[in-house]
This record gives sequence, structure tokens and C-alpha cells, in this order.
Amino acid sequence: MESISVFDMLKIGVGPSSSHTLGPWRAGQYWIKKLKKENNFDQVEKIKIDLYGSLSLTGIGHATDIASVLGLSGYDPVTMPTEIIDEEIEKIKTQKELNFNKEKKISFDWKKDIIFHKNFLDFHPNGMRFVVELSSGKTIAEEYFSIGGGFVVQEDRSRSKEKEKLFKEFPHPVQTGEELIAHCKRDNLKISDIVWENELALRKPEEIDEGIKAIWQVMLESMYEGCHTKGILPGGLNVTRRAYGIHEKLIENKDYSNPQEWIESIKKTDKKFRSILKWVSCFALAVNEVNASLGRVVTSPTNGSAGVIPAVLMYYQVIENHNAGFKEIKQFLMTASEIGSIFKKNATISAAMGGCQAEIGVSSSMAAGALTELSGGTPEQVLMAAEIAMEHHLGLTCDPIRGLVQIPCIERNTMGAIKVINAAELALNGDVTAARVTFDEVVKTMWDTAKDMSYKYKETSEGGLAVRVNLTDC
Repeated sequence: MESISVFDMLKIGVGPSSSHTLGPWRAGQYWIKKLKKENNFDQVEKIKIDLYGSLSLTGIGHATDIASVLGLSGYDPVTMPTEIIDEEIEKIKTQKELNFNKEKKISFDWKKDIIFHKNFLDFHPNGMRFVVELSSGKTIAEEYFSIGGGFVVQEDRSRSKEKEKLFKEFPHPVQTGEELIAHCKRDNLKISDIVWENELALRKPEEIDEGIKAIWQVMLESMYEGCHTKGILPGGLNVTRRAYGIHEKLIENKDYSNPQEWIESIKKTDKKFRSILKWVSCFALAVNEVNASLGRVVTSPTNGSAGVIPAVLMYYQVIENHNAGFKEIKQFLMTASEIGSIFKKNATISAAMGGCQAEIGVSSSMAAGALTELSGGTPEQVLMAAEIAMEHHLGLTCDPIRGLVQIPCIERNTMGAIKVINAAELALNGDVTAARVTFDEVVKTMWDTAKDMSYKYKETSEGGLAVRVNLTDC
């Protein structure tokens, strides 16, 4: 059992994929630290990147090659200006030179030194290997696995062992939904309270608040940017951005000059049922269009599903509760993170392991539970909403056309966000004692379904829409 923080489940990064972009980016950073720790960094003369399995099969569409190189170049996905990514990559390709961690220039041929292997490494479908030649003539290789949501491990799981130690220090260690409810009942706490007290075992209150504010700010800015950017998404599918057009019709010529004023303007717009559906869909589209264009988003719990949680949280603020502020934002994100962590511990949040049920399904479950708590639901109702949301995503495949996080990924976020609101309402008006399916049962079922699912439907682009849709039509 490992400790999973709200900041593990909700990470700031660059699109389009947490497992295929953020993970490999982080792997490059971890590898540099290890080279330095073992006093090998200064001896490096040659670098090669081997990508395996899903990282290879959909790597180009997911910018895995780009992310790996940016990590090795010393950039951080949280702080790197996204507008310079194309320029930096073009420079590396043209000059055939990589500035290793911004410290050491090394010859690097993009076409020869990044190798895509269709075979899978044994430990996880998202495997990669960094190989270096040292000035001494010695060759060193390290394997990393991107296991979903930006989490990166090595086969020995040494970092996981550290998290297991931290787990024991939590005042409320939780592995399952049943354990979570037991903590809530024993101490008369909400799920968000449980998360808050566990976070205090890791960091100071002000650090937690600052971190959550930063997460919400990126979520808000990604919605704002997506709603105010038109054009065609990169990648070759010629997908038109839709959030801009929907937003133009909904905003009703309101005046604003920044994201916060924008929120207040939305509160004053028409709120008929169809308008509400459009707003929720617009928010989700906006985030994932930013994600698809290598913009900055919050992995929640993955980049491919990054639009669901912001869309529902925005819905709560502009539709349900106009007085909502940071208190409600923090409560929502903490509750959501705890639900996501249970899926992470007992199933998967990696589409390469479980299909899209592990991404959109989990994000919808997280958001449904969080919305239920904000709406006054009990901890039992929170998990009931989370169960309902996942139950109706079971078996959802991951079949991105051309390996791009665009079709059907972007629209799936809108569908997930709408299901969230419905799931919360059903739970709030339901009898938890009469529920026939528990949250823990649906988590286990999702994992069973993942194991039974053909690899073709696990982010390989070798099944479903990815092969049924003619590329000449795109």
C-alpha cells in the first residue's frame, strides 16, 4: 500500500498524454538525477532512446519522442513555456545536437537515436530505455515504465517502497472504499477532511493551499485559453477546435478581460437546460483542445481525461453555487483525488493497461464523487456516485485515430462530464442501503475488465476507430 497525495493524482504538465508525454518527460529528468548521483553525467558522450509497446505504437501521436527529449534537455513540464516547444525541437533536429540538461552539448540524430520498437517489455506496456555511451567506453542502460497519470517507476519499484513508508504515517491510511467509509464514520469526517489530514502528514497547510490554488489556476487557464482559441489542431487529422465557436454563442457579448472576470460573466448568461449542457461540454472541449496542442493542463488523473474534472468544477461554480470560492474548490479536488487514488491502488489509471475506462471512467468517477460531496452528500453517497459513474464506463476502449489524443478522446471528455452530473443526482436521491453494486466491486470489475480486454483496445491504435476510420478520410 502506498501513500498517494492529491498532488500525485492532479499534476500540472504539458499535453497531450500523461502516460505518453508527461511520464517519459519525467523519466528523462529522473535518469539525469541518477547519472549525476552515480557521477556518470559528465562522462556521457552519446544518448539513445528506445521506446517500447504502447509508447512506440502511439508515440508519435502522443509526442512521446518530443517529451523524452525535452526531459533530457533540462526542461520541466510545469514551467517550460509551451510556445517555445516547437522551436526547441526544430533546433535539435536541425543542428543534430542535444544540450543535455542545459549543461552539456551532445551529438544527437533524431531519426537514428530515437528508436520505436513494436514489441512490449514484460513489466508494463509503456516501457522505455535510455542508453548512454561514456567517455570510458562503458555503456549504461536504464529502463523506466510510465504507468499512467504521469507516474513513472522502474521494475524494482524503489520509489514505491518510499511511498509505502509514508502511507504508514498517514492518520487515515486508505486502500479501499470500505476503509475510507470506516475512517469517515469513526471520526465523523467528510472524505475531503480525511484527505486534508493525510496531506498534513506530508506538508504544511499553506503549502497544500498554494499547491491546490496552482492546480485550479492551470485548470481555469486551460478552459479560458481553449474557449478563446480557434483554428485547426496539430497532428494531421485536421480537427477543428470547437470550444471557441460554442463559447462565442453562449457568452452573449459579455465584457471581461481575464479568467476571473470571465467566470462572473458566465454566471450572468442564460441557463436553460440546453445551455447548461453546452457550457459543460464547452469547458471540457476547451481543456482537451489545449491538451491536444501540447498546451499546459492538469493531469486529472490523466491528460486524455483532463477536461472532465475542470468542466464539472466550473459547472458547480457558474451554475450550482455562484458563491463558491477556494473552500469549495479545495474540497472538490481533495475528494476527487481520494477516489482516483483508490483506482490507482487497486486497478489502473493507464489506458495502456485498461483502455479508456481507466481514464475517462476514472476521471468521471472522481468528479461525480466530488460533486456529490459539494452538494451535501454523505460519504456513502459520494462513493455511490463514484460507482455509478464508473459502472457506465466499464469496457470503454482506447482507440485513438493515428495515435493522436483527439478522436475520439476530446469528445469523450464532454460525455464523461455530463454523466458525472447525472451520477451525482442519482446518488443524492438514492438509498445507499439499497445499492446492489458497491464502489469497491466496481473498482475490481474495472480491473477484471482491463485484464480481459484485447491489447488492440489499450492505446495501441490497432483496433476500433483507429483502424476502422480510413486515414484518407481524415
